[in-house]
Amino acid sequence: MRLARPCAAALLGLATLLATSALARDDGRYATSPLKPWFESLHSEYGQCCSDADGYVVADVDWESDRGRYRVQLDGEWVIVPDGAVITEPNKIGRTMVWKHYIDGHPHVRCFMPGSMT
Repeated sequence: MRLARPCAAALLGLATLLATSALARDDGRYATSPLKPWFESLHSEYGQCCSDADGYVVADVDWESDRGRYRVQLDGEWVIVPDGAVITEPNKIGRTMVWKHYIDGHPHVRCFMPGSMT
Protein backbone atom coordinates (compact mmCIF):
# COMPACT_ATOMS: atom_id res chain seq x y z
CA MET A 1 0.00 0.00 0.00
CA ARG A 2 2.87 2.38 0.78
CA LEU A 3 4.31 1.82 -2.67
CA ALA A 4 0.95 2.22 -4.42
CA ARG A 5 0.55 5.94 -3.67
CA PRO A 6 3.96 7.04 -5.01
CA CYS A 7 3.46 4.85 -8.10
CA ALA A 8 -0.04 6.25 -8.69
CA ALA A 9 1.25 9.82 -8.28
CA ALA A 10 4.11 9.14 -10.71
CA LEU A 11 1.74 7.63 -13.27
CA LEU A 12 -0.66 10.55 -12.94
CA GLY A 13 2.19 13.02 -13.43
CA LEU A 14 3.48 11.13 -16.47
CA ALA A 15 -0.02 10.99 -18.00
CA THR A 16 -0.46 14.73 -17.47
CA LEU A 17 2.91 15.48 -19.06
CA LEU A 18 2.16 13.30 -22.10
CA ALA A 19 -1.32 14.76 -22.58
CA THR A 20 -0.03 18.33 -22.36
CA SER A 21 2.76 17.75 -24.85
CA ALA A 22 0.37 15.99 -27.24
CA LEU A 23 -1.89 19.06 -27.35
CA ALA A 24 0.92 21.48 -28.21
CA ARG A 25 1.32 21.40 -31.99
CA ASP A 26 3.17 24.61 -32.78
CA ASP A 27 6.73 23.34 -32.95
CA GLY A 28 8.09 26.30 -34.93
CA ARG A 29 8.21 24.60 -38.33
CA TYR A 30 5.99 27.33 -39.87
CA ALA A 31 7.85 30.25 -38.29
CA THR A 32 9.34 31.42 -41.60
CA SER A 33 6.30 30.74 -43.79
CA PRO A 34 5.14 33.80 -45.74
CA LEU A 35 1.55 32.75 -44.93
CA LYS A 36 2.09 32.70 -41.15
CA PRO A 37 0.72 36.24 -40.57
CA TRP A 38 -2.33 35.43 -42.72
CA PHE A 39 -3.05 32.22 -40.78
CA GLU A 40 -2.67 34.08 -37.48
CA SER A 41 -5.18 36.72 -38.65
CA LEU A 42 -7.93 34.21 -39.39
CA HIS A 43 -10.89 34.29 -37.06
CA SER A 44 -14.54 33.32 -36.90
CA GLU A 45 -17.38 34.42 -34.63
CA TYR A 46 -15.91 31.95 -32.11
CA GLY A 47 -12.55 33.69 -31.93
CA GLN A 48 -9.12 33.42 -33.46
CA CYS A 49 -8.49 30.26 -35.41
CA CYS A 50 -4.81 30.36 -34.40
CA SER A 51 -2.25 29.27 -36.95
CA ASP A 52 -1.62 26.67 -39.64
CA ALA A 53 -0.05 24.42 -37.01
CA ASP A 54 -3.37 24.25 -35.14
CA GLY A 55 -5.60 23.58 -38.14
CA TYR A 56 -6.20 20.30 -39.89
CA VAL A 57 -6.39 19.80 -43.65
CA VAL A 58 -9.62 18.03 -44.59
CA ALA A 59 -9.79 15.67 -47.59
CA ASP A 60 -12.55 16.35 -50.11
CA VAL A 61 -14.38 13.13 -49.13
CA ASP A 62 -14.55 14.33 -45.51
CA TRP A 63 -16.57 17.50 -46.05
CA GLU A 64 -19.60 18.53 -48.02
CA SER A 65 -21.86 21.46 -48.73
CA ASP A 66 -25.62 21.19 -48.93
CA ARG A 67 -27.76 24.27 -49.59
CA GLY A 68 -25.11 26.60 -48.20
CA ARG A 69 -24.46 24.57 -45.03
CA TYR A 70 -21.27 22.62 -44.42
CA ARG A 71 -20.60 19.29 -42.74
CA VAL A 72 -17.19 17.90 -41.93
CA GLN A 73 -16.07 14.51 -40.70
CA LEU A 74 -13.97 14.80 -37.53
CA ASP A 75 -12.72 11.77 -35.61
CA GLY A 76 -15.26 9.54 -37.37
CA GLU A 77 -18.25 11.84 -36.64
CA TRP A 78 -20.07 14.05 -39.14
CA VAL A 79 -20.27 17.49 -37.56
CA ILE A 80 -22.44 20.38 -38.76
CA VAL A 81 -20.33 23.52 -39.23
CA PRO A 82 -22.03 26.49 -37.53
CA ASP A 83 -22.49 29.47 -39.87
CA GLY A 84 -20.41 31.59 -37.49
CA ALA A 85 -17.43 29.21 -37.83
CA VAL A 86 -17.10 29.65 -41.60
CA ILE A 87 -14.19 31.83 -42.69
CA THR A 88 -15.45 33.96 -45.57
CA GLU A 89 -12.24 35.60 -46.73
CA PRO A 90 -10.40 34.13 -49.75
CA ASN A 91 -8.60 30.84 -49.09
CA LYS A 92 -4.94 31.49 -49.94
CA ILE A 93 -3.90 27.85 -49.78
CA GLY A 94 -6.85 26.26 -51.60
CA ARG A 95 -7.11 23.35 -49.16
CA THR A 96 -10.06 22.86 -46.87
CA MET A 97 -9.07 23.36 -43.24
CA VAL A 98 -10.81 22.99 -39.92
CA TRP A 99 -9.90 24.11 -36.41
CA LYS A 100 -11.65 21.99 -33.82
CA HIS A 101 -12.22 21.74 -30.10
CA TYR A 102 -13.98 19.21 -27.91
CA ILE A 103 -17.07 19.42 -25.75
CA ASP A 104 -18.03 16.36 -23.71
CA GLY A 105 -15.56 14.31 -25.74
CA HIS A 106 -17.09 15.20 -29.12
CA PRO A 107 -15.44 17.36 -31.79
CA HIS A 108 -16.90 20.78 -32.59
CA VAL A 109 -15.83 23.26 -35.23
CA ARG A 110 -14.29 26.56 -34.10
CA CYS A 111 -13.25 27.64 -37.61
CA PHE A 112 -13.85 26.15 -41.05
CA MET A 113 -12.27 27.31 -44.28
CA PRO A 114 -13.70 25.63 -47.37
CA GLY A 115 -11.34 24.80 -50.17
CA SER A 116 -11.95 24.06 -53.79
CA MET A 117 -13.35 20.57 -54.28
CA THR A 118 -11.27 19.09 -57.09
